[in-house]
Amino acid sequence: MSPLLGSLDWRSFLARPRLPSPSVEVLDALYRKSILITGAGGSIGSALAKRLGEMGPPALLLLDGSESRLYKLQQEWAAGGNPGPLTPILGNVCDATLLDEVFTVHAPSIVFHTASFKQVALLEEQPLAAIRNNVFGTLTLCRAALNHGARLVMVSTDKAVQPASIMGATKRLAEMIVLAAGGAVLRLGNVLASRDSVTETFALQLAKERPLTVTDPAARRFFLTLDESVNLLLIAAAEPLPALLVPEIAAPSYVADLAHFMAHQLAPGRDVELDFTCPRPGDKDPDHFWSTEDLPRPAIHAGLLSIPPPALTLERLEPTLVALNSAVGARDLVAALAHLRELVPDYTPSPVVTALAESRVAP
Repeated sequence: MSPLLGSLDWRSFLARPRLPSPSVEVLDALYRKSILITGAGGSIGSALAKRLGEMGPPALLLLDGSESRLYKLQQEWAAGGNPGPLTPILGNVCDATLLDEVFTVHAPSIVFHTASFKQVALLEEQPLAAIRNNVFGTLTLCRAALNHGARLVMVSTDKAVQPASIMGATKRLAEMIVLAAGGAVLRLGNVLASRDSVTETFALQLAKERPLTVTDPAARRFFLTLDESVNLLLIAAAEPLPALLVPEIAAPSYVADLAHFMAHQLAPGRDVELDFTCPRPGDKDPDHFWSTEDLPRPAIHAGLLSIPPPALTLERLEPTLVALNSAVGARDLVAALAHLRELVPDYTPSPVVTALAESRVAP
């Protein structure tokens, strides 16, 4: 997290009660477990690692595909004097051999899966990469966790609901895989002050004295603090499985309000303009934590709502996943989209993805 963004009083922007922290019982159960975090170098993964490090679990395994982020986390760990042992692992969740080695050697009993591609606009231009990483990375991790009896908790997104982007569609399918394997899924919204978030964009634009770009005056998003996101992940690990969970937040906030808040905080006295652009490919407004067919109810632990998970098994998903994987391997985007929509029928590809697929069809 940027020190500048970390210093802002996000509570005054959110104007809602702080979401609950995990109970002593939840923390006590986690304290006794060996834990693997995928995507450990990301904003949520690194914040989760630092929180768990303070508890000193028997083993904490940090997997990330970025050497620089993993190294930075390792250095921060050493400088912070965390009590527990740390094992950095440079690698990718798509690597089945590596994952089998990690589970065999280190025997983690809980896996927090935070690794994914998440940039909506970029992934609209890279749909096959999104499918390979978000879907088959999750499937590979699920199989390893199942084979070794580990509990899996995955971070998902509100963009997985009635997805309009390839990111949302692949995260929705990843949810289905985790739930079919008996794991837990936590859908989050936009995490304030996280890396590559809109808050970083606004901070950079303010530093350069530029207008703040907002897609539409009516654009709304669910916002959480990084601390709240970590708390909810820890709580989600204690929910009965399988579990599809969402934060208990009454309503989304206007992105324009966030822009005004940051302008007031970081550029007081300056007249900062908002530049309203058009929605990007894959954007939808507003985001939702559940569909109209879902019936959320209070979860076991406060701060979360539980949505009945779909009745699925990995065996039922397997034939279409095999076909989808073959299409991705052959770089056949038309076939890949067809198989993806077979599994996620409410996904509507954007014109960008549709045009990209059409451009690959031989005349």
